[in-house]
Amino acid sequence: MAEPRRGLAAFLTRKHGGARIDLADVLTYLYLLAGVVVMFGPVLWLVMSSFKAQSNLFDFPPSFLPQKQDTAVIEGYQEPLPLYDITFADGTTRRLAQVRRVGLQVTMVDPAQPDAQPLELNIRELQGRREVKRVFFDLSNYTGGVQSFPFFTYLRNSVIITVVATFVTLLINSMAAYGLSKFRYRGRDTIFLIMISTLMVPISVILIPAFLVITKVGWNNSLWGVIIPGAATPTGVFLLRQYMLTIPDELLESARIDGATEWRIYWQIILPLASPALAVLAIFSVMWRWNDFLWPLIVLNRSELFTLQVGLNAFQGALNVQWHYILAMTVLTLLPITVVFALLQRYITTGIATTGMK
Repeated sequence: MAEPRRGLAAFLTRKHGGARIDLADVLTYLYLLAGVVVMFGPVLWLVMSSFKAQSNLFDFPPSFLPQKQDTAVIEGYQEPLPLYDITFADGTTRRLAQVRRVGLQVTMVDPAQPDAQPLELNIRELQGRREVKRVFFDLSNYTGGVQSFPFFTYLRNSVIITVVATFVTLLINSMAAYGLSKFRYRGRDTIFLIMISTLMVPISVILIPAFLVITKVGWNNSLWGVIIPGAATPTGVFLLRQYMLTIPDELLESARIDGATEWRIYWQIILPLASPALAVLAIFSVMWRWNDFLWPLIVLNRSELFTLQVGLNAFQGALNVQWHYILAMTVLTLLPITVVFALLQRYITTGIATTGMK
């Protein structure tokens, strides 16, 4: 019996009907392809657009790859001349370099015959005049964007808020989930239901009360004012509680018989066994805190405390929006999320699939 093929190629070429391709295979791959385009198409367009010059962002029809006008170095001219494909009235097309333009009158020269007499053409008398473009990845958007505002200061603030807030979120939510899953007392389920019901409260309802509390305790214009209010999340408590319900109670009873304290059980048994769910919550927490814009914008007024998301707002003015810098800096802000997801993605399936099983 032949051994089944292994590897990525074998996985991507699997067939529902065995050796033949049937309708189910076609529909499945079309559905998966459409999903890939919908999910990753905008991301790829964002990355490609971040390498485009500001003038090319408004080209119509738009191009997927970043492009710039091609030029030619011609003897007798100090600077490279832009190239155009010129369509004459008789239908012939020639590739010429533009020396200068005054109104509708342009002076062109043939790059293949630089010694020939330049051509004086009127744009209205031509059938077409199209720029010759080539693929070009412009890195000036990234260098200019980093130099236009204190990028590394905002990056440091974002990293501090995200790391500290994620650690505090994991600690508080895991302690609450442990108490709601492994201790039996009157009103436990009621407390859990009330906590879950807070998911139905819109964030806009609690913005003003939360800001007043932060101001009262003196955390306004402080990183702690951004970190602490969102430390305990009902989503995290629910996720961890449902996962901890799958841990056998007999294991904890054995530890108590051996003399282990509740803190030791929590640190050495519960947390290691709940690591898949903690990894999933860590990914969610990093995404929430790194991409948060509204709450830091309300709490922080000093520019040296801004996060990257708030700092990007500096490129948007009343009369001018620097889209090329916004796109480039947005790509840079996506990189940490991508790294965290790549490192912890293997826990996502395990953590979510086993949540709620008992």
